Amino acid sequence: MTLEEKAGQLLMPWMLGDFAPAGSEDFESIAEAVRDDGVGGVIVSVGSPSEVAAKINNLQALAKYPLLVGSDLESGAGYRMRGAVYLPNDIELGGATLFPSLMAVGATGDDGLAREMGRITAVEARAVGVHLPFAPVLDVNNNPDNPVIATRSFGEDPATVGRLGAAFIRGARAGGALTTAKHFPGHGDTRTDSHIELPVIGADRNRMDRVELLPFRMAVDAGVDAVMTAHVAVPGVLGDDRPATMSPELMTDLLRSEMGFDGILFTDALRMGAITDGYGAGEAAVLALEAGSDVLLAPDGIGVTIEAVAAAVESGRVSRGRIDRSVRRLLEAKARLGLHRGARVDPEVVATRVGTAGHRAMAERAAAASLTLVRDRDGVLPLPPGSNVLSVTYARPGALLAGRTFDATLRPSAARMSAARVGPDTPRAVYDSLLHAARGVDAVVVGAYVPPRSGVG
Repeated sequence: MTLEEKAGQLLMPWMLGDFAPAGSEDFESIAEAVRDDGVGGVIVSVGSPSEVAAKINNLQALAKYPLLVGSDLESGAGYRMRGAVYLPNDIELGGATLFPSLMAVGATGDDGLAREMGRITAVEARAVGVHLPFAPVLDVNNNPDNPVIATRSFGEDPATVGRLGAAFIRGARAGGALTTAKHFPGHGDTRTDSHIELPVIGADRNRMDRVELLPFRMAVDAGVDAVMTAHVAVPGVLGDDRPATMSPELMTDLLRSEMGFDGILFTDALRMGAITDGYGAGEAAVLALEAGSDVLLAPDGIGVTIEAVAAAVESGRVSRGRIDRSVRRLLEAKARLGLHRGARVDPEVVATRVGTAGHRAMAERAAAASLTLVRDRDGVLPLPPGSNVLSVTYARPGALLAGRTFDATLRPSAARMSAARVGPDTPRAVYDSLLHAARGVDAVVVGAYVPPRSGVG
């Protein structure tokens, strides 16, 4: 490979998994990155399984070297490929299997369920052409004010997070996919969303050894294929506010030398606010490579990033041997997946392996096992037979499916049930009318569909 080809192999730009016909602006922009810039892979986001498979196949046909395809399949392939809702009729069009959140799986405490989640995620991912689920999340949920991790974590106990994460890794390996432990060295104890600005972890090294780092050590011991960095500052360890992604002390000395990790090290998306606000696209990429990363995810400009990496090598700032090691790790992973023997998938297989009845039944089993009664001081559960119930769903306007399944399940157990929906912009008059209605029923059930996000919820 030329130096520019090697630099291109280290980039994985982001793309939607939507229907994008040849010649469309959407398809041609990512096709140019594959065909002309020679990127080593892509990150695929939301879309239907069949469209994701078709789009990936079209890109693989354009690639000089097979593409490594990743996706954030944190709670199953349905996390990104659940399908769509047809408007204005609100018809679900179907899609891949969606498991409950990792916090729900953590509530079950069941290694077997975590393993099956990993296996099914891998089987469905490989069927559509995704090789590398960016999962499991191994952040410990030890800060209730965290706006970005929260239910994406298995829980607040480091040993449980590590144990269930290792089970997921074993299952995904059995299903034929690679796995990624994220976000190293831990993103749980933050109060800021790294998509917006740089979060700070206030822990020192002793605390991190006991909490944040334990699940990652367990993942390395379980043979995890890749690790993704966290755009967080750890001043108690580094003595400054550099993002962990830019820290050789964390990425090379700690992760590779001390913890013995020799797999692929991915940056988190480099176009996040935590990075773009402090560094230019090219400098961010070079600093991440100097710290020890192999693959630059979602760079803020493909051409400028390739130029910056090549210039850093030509100037002697980054050695050719350093770039070669990263490229070799990536190519070896592609070889283990058999991509050199054929990278395209059979579209006919998608319907027989994705979102199948058996896979959905396992997700239902995990959801049922996760149900947790946190507190019932007044003894209101179970609701008495024949109750007159008011069900109030609180959700954002865009959460089209919020409350649908819940209300359909609740309705047969009530003698009479009325349903209402409110949200952040509901007028006071509507709440007044609901308060009036509540006085005439036996029970009011509030379903709160509130995702953890910075600034809301």
